[in-house]
Order: sequence, then structure tokens, then C-alpha cells
Amino acid sequence: MTHAVEPVEYDVVVIGAGPVGENVADRARSAGLSTAIVESELIGGECSYWACMPSKALLRPVVARADARRVPGLSGSVQGPLDTAAVLAHRDAYASHWKDDGQVAWLESIGADIYRGVGRLTGTKAVSVTGPDGTEHRLTARHAVAVCTGSRAVVPDLPGVADAFVWTSREATSAKKVPGRLVVVGGGVVGVEMATVWGALGAEVTMLVRGTGLLPRMEPFAGELVAEALTGAGADIRFGVSAASVRRQAPVGPVTVGLDSGESIEADEILFATGRAPRTDDLGLETVHLKPGSWLTVDDSCRVEGTGWLYAVGDVNHRALLTHQGKYQARIAGAAIAARAQGVPLLETDRWGAHAATADHAAVPQVVFTDPEAASVGLTLAEAEQAGHRVRAVDHDLGAVAGAGLYADGYRGRARMIVDLDREILLGVTFVGPGIGELLHSATIAVAAEVPIERLWHAVPAYPTISEIWLRLLETYRG
Repeated sequence: MTHAVEPVEYDVVVIGAGPVGENVADRARSAGLSTAIVESELIGGECSYWACMPSKALLRPVVARADARRVPGLSGSVQGPLDTAAVLAHRDAYASHWKDDGQVAWLESIGADIYRGVGRLTGTKAVSVTGPDGTEHRLTARHAVAVCTGSRAVVPDLPGVADAFVWTSREATSAKKVPGRLVVVGGGVVGVEMATVWGALGAEVTMLVRGTGLLPRMEPFAGELVAEALTGAGADIRFGVSAASVRRQAPVGPVTVGLDSGESIEADEILFATGRAPRTDDLGLETVHLKPGSWLTVDDSCRVEGTGWLYAVGDVNHRALLTHQGKYQARIAGAAIAARAQGVPLLETDRWGAHAATADHAAVPQVVFTDPEAASVGLTLAEAEQAGHRVRAVDHDLGAVAGAGLYADGYRGRARMIVDLDREILLGVTFVGPGIGELLHSATIAVAAEVPIERLWHAVPAYPTISEIWLRLLETYRG
């Protein structure tokens, strides 16, 4: 039985309490706006329990061991297997054991009201929340509703897949034991990271990649170096191959994967790392004349086009499906909501103002935590050329940098910067190699701030560090 209650009015209603929704709520409350936040699962969202935190907790011991094995005087001490139980316990701790008490306490500390249940739009500035016990709450917003519901893993509609108990990223990051044989479908970030983890923990990994390389959204050499390392670690990577069917008789039994070539593979688990879809299918979008299940198109303040009150922040707007970019958008959207609520005119044409998500167009950073790491920001060479820029790609061997040689014996890596020849600024940077994730923010600053090459020349990297690669790239460019 549904128990209806009278509507409760807030300045802002946020649907989705992951990192993005939490940040929108925080910004709204900081501006003095009353705020409700709605969540149907765990407060803290995908990143905290099934994505960023558990996956990186799993990867850190794997990469640390690999780094140690390349250091003289230490390599002989780390030749044994990883302590699987300790690795999984480390993961569990970083996922807060799938309990959200700490996240709830934080939201309560900023003064946001939490509603547990499924939130749906019911009209302009109106949201209903159906709780786990069937209780319905009706919320209205004076100023804004922010949709921060994120995205979900897409599993292709293959014969047998619905009954095969397949893995998505959620199962891959939260599994309680190592599968003997793991098939990974897809060669993107989730695919390569999970192949790295489970392969290092003892699984026999087979990767089925429809395209011709891994990490297709990065420079080709990134995927090549990661593929070489995965193959060296024992993974069987098959390019130009797709899964055509999946069959499993019981939840814990073996799974048979039919390939489009007519062959078949038997494994203990199969992970589909084949993309994401917006979690907007059960959001009530039709009540405000938007298409259910669609990505939501927004302006640079993250306001949904054609509305004056609805915001879509994070994955749902499809601008950059990354937690750090979603939190960046949340800061922008929160500031814009507050300014509009207070009647402060927004400088819509100020691309570097507090109310414009400029970086989502040109300076999106990402790190892939494999061994070697791959990191990029901005445009690849192909993307820059396709956009019509007159560019030059400047490449350098990372292993030739003194700091890299000290970091690891036999260091292998590569760096590339994409120079806009007309403006002499950087449009993109890519690094691949052990320990390069921490290099990326310097590249992000250079790309986002459009620092001229002539000024970058005076940003002297410390010797001997891996960051000396900046000097080598600039020397190569200047000739």
C-alpha cells in the first residue's frame, strides 16, 4: 500500500547521491539554499562502491609489485604471488564494506535532507520519491532539480546472455574470489584494468576486442604498450573478435562463449566491458517532454537545453564519463544554480568564469591504472586533425629520461604532445609508462590554461625526475 504525504518544498532537489550529486548539494547548501537529495542505492554512488575506489584499491598492489620488480636490490624480494586475501580485504576497506554510513553522516553534516528511494520527475520542478516500503514523498523545487543519476554498464543483447549471470564492472570490482578463467569482452579502460587485476591475481585472461587495438580513445601507442604488457603477463588478446553467444547452466558453473568466428571458449566468468548507458530510463523524463533513457543535452552551466530549471550533471549529460569531471561539473552547476536563485546575472560568454564547464570541451584528463599506466588530456593527433587544427605531434621516449631510468630498470614508455602551430599552445598530451599518472596534472594545466610554448620553456622540471620529459618534448619541438 502506498502512503502519500503532503509535498515538501526545497530550493534545490538533487536526484542521485553519488559524488556528483553530493557536490551539487554541497554547493547549493553553501550558498544558503535548502536542499534535498534522493538516492535509490548507496549514498556515495558507483564510484565509491563499484568503480573508482574498489578498482584502484585492487590495482594498487598489482602495480606496486610490478614497480618493485624493476628496482635493483628489491626485485628478488617480490617474486612470489600476491596475497589474494589481503588484496581483496584492502579493496573491501576502500569500498567501505558496501556500507554508506560515513557518506550519510557527511551529507547530514552539510544540512542536506536525504530521501531513500527511487526519484522520478512528475512535472516542472516536481519530484516523487518511492521509498523501499512503498511510502511516497512528493518534493518540489523553488529553483532547480539536478539529475545526477549517472550511468550503467551496457551488456549486449546476445543469445543466452540474460540467463548467464555475466559480470559487468560492478561484479568485476566486487568479486569475492579469483576466477580460474576470465573472458573480458571489450578493450577500453574497464577491460584493460580488470584484465590487469584478475590476471595478476591468478586468473587465465582472454580478451575479446572487436577493434584493432586497446584503449581506442587514446593515442594508438598507448594501447600498443598496454597490450604488450598484458600479453607478457599471460593474457590472450584476440583482436577483431566479438562474442556472439553466451551459455551457462548454473550461476557458479562454467560459461561457454561463442565467437563470431564459430569457435567457442569456456571460462569461469565473463566480463562485459562494452560501454555505458544513462540511468534515465525510469526518471519520468516524459513528464517534462524529454525522451526516457536518453543522454541529456546541456549548456556549459549543465542546464538542460530548453528548460530554465532542470540540470543534468555528470555521466547523464555524456560530456565526460569520469568522476573528476562530474565533480567539476557539479561545482559549475552548483554555482550557476545559486547565482540564478539569487538573481545574479551569469556572464554566459565568459568561458573561464565560475559558471562555465569549459574544461569538458578541451581538457579532459584520464588515467588508466594498468602496468604501464596510460594518461592523457585534451585531443589526440587524430582528433586534432579531424577538428581542422594545423598541428604537430611531438614524441619522445620516456625511457631516455634520467628520472625514468632511476624509477625502474628497463623503463619503457612514451610521451606525445600535440602542438597547435597557429597559436603555439598544447591541444593534448599523452604519457604511457610506469608511474606517469602523477605527471598528468601538469599537462592538464598546460592544456586547460592554454599556456604558450614560450612560457612552458621557462617551467623548469626538477632533475632527475620523470617530469624532465617536459624539457625533452620542448627541446624536440624547438629543434
